[in-house]
Amino acid sequence: MLTSTVVVNKEFVISPLDRRVFGTFVEHMGRCVYGGIYEAGHPTADGNGFRQDVLALTRELGATMVRYPGGNFLSGYNWEDGVGPKQARPSRLDLAWGSTESNEFGTNEFVTWCKAAGVEPMFAVNLGTRGPDQARDFIEYCNHPAGTRYSDLRRAHGFEQPHGIKFWCLGNEMDGPWQICQKTATEYGRVAQETAKVMRWVDPGVQLAVCGSSNHSMPSYGHWEQEVLERCFEHVDFISLHQYFRNDANDIRTYFSVIEDLDSFIKEVVAIADAVAAKRRSPKRIMLSLDEWNVWYKAHTPADLRQPGWPRAPRLIEEVYNFEDALIVGGVLITLMNNADRVKAACLAQLVNVIGAIMTEAGGPAWRQTIFHPFSQAARYGHGNVLRTHTHTDSYAVANHLKLDYLLASVLHDENSGRCTVFALNRSTTDAMRLSVELNGLGHRSLVSASELHHADLKAENTRSSPDAVNPSGHAEVSVKGTHLQAKLRPLSWNVFVTQPV
Repeated sequence: MLTSTVVVNKEFVISPLDRRVFGTFVEHMGRCVYGGIYEAGHPTADGNGFRQDVLALTRELGATMVRYPGGNFLSGYNWEDGVGPKQARPSRLDLAWGSTESNEFGTNEFVTWCKAAGVEPMFAVNLGTRGPDQARDFIEYCNHPAGTRYSDLRRAHGFEQPHGIKFWCLGNEMDGPWQICQKTATEYGRVAQETAKVMRWVDPGVQLAVCGSSNHSMPSYGHWEQEVLERCFEHVDFISLHQYFRNDANDIRTYFSVIEDLDSFIKEVVAIADAVAAKRRSPKRIMLSLDEWNVWYKAHTPADLRQPGWPRAPRLIEEVYNFEDALIVGGVLITLMNNADRVKAACLAQLVNVIGAIMTEAGGPAWRQTIFHPFSQAARYGHGNVLRTHTHTDSYAVANHLKLDYLLASVLHDENSGRCTVFALNRSTTDAMRLSVELNGLGHRSLVSASELHHADLKAENTRSSPDAVNPSGHAEVSVKGTHLQAKLRPLSWNVFVTQPV
């Protein structure tokens, strides 16, 4: 049996955890909107056409913020198409995904849906086919109280009070050749700078995220971040990261290394951002928004990305997740929490059907994919200060990674409730682990709850016919005495332990 120890102290804090790290993403792609969050005529649909079963699962997932409307869709989107009377809205060809967009669902429907779901909207402006002019109009429509062309247009559409959207993305993946109107770092940096200026002039209280590299392997990675931030540093608050995780070797030991890849990606972008700050002798720190991340490698064929004939809401990249994918998502969440000093927002991409934590059938049920569970538990229990962990554990080596710790852990202390939560992932494929956690400075504790996510079959899936095949269960082998938590972790298991003061 493996033995691992974790020591924390109440006073040694990485950072308070920003609850926006439990965001997700709704794009006009495939069945994410139409047949996902919105399906007029569905047995559970309300008067707005919102599927109540999906809304209930969104609340259970614990999403705190939802990014909208894209994604690659964004770079060809005219926001004006999605407001006003539905019968007057134009249908458009969506070049990003080869689909026909009806615009039946748009800005005001999404804001109404967010209120029903209890989430904060994260909006994005089109810096592909459009630019600063439409961005200033869009934010005026959304955020200005009254007395101007676009604020009064919103009021005429039935929304007297401004939407008050505070978090905005300046375009999407503008370095990618797949993007409508791809730009160089210089081109994008310039338009993002000017867009940020005019948006802040309309609403000085907004927070703005500038596009970083579309992924870590982009040829322009590093140079892109440097050039864009040199132009935009004074005007933005965040730089975005996107990362999708693949299991190309079909080997869980190697698959786990994508978690370390993300950790390195985060730290490299932080270093670049801080170098730009240092050149300016500026105390300002650019924060990170991992506003697209998920496992995605199975539904990756050309047919998963585009279908002929410009269909409406076709099935696109409907990844079916298994148990090992859930372990990866759990490890990524631990990494995000342990980088809480700089990662202040993140979006699991996407929410429903399209690489979604939730799956639906038209006119039928909705169910939780395997990755739903670690996310919902992290969102439920991830409150307060992330404590700095001192960890002793064995490790193994694969491919280009010489040291992968068997134990990944994060510990959070919520001063408001007094609760302390330990998230622990055992990456050993064969050995159980005796875990010991010393919670210094937190006083004597008692156990509130303990659970594990484990399955004998790494390829086990949650499906319509078997929606709970992979599901958290109670953890029997755990005890808390004084400030000391002890537990036995099964091989390949995600575990959550919650304690409170005695």
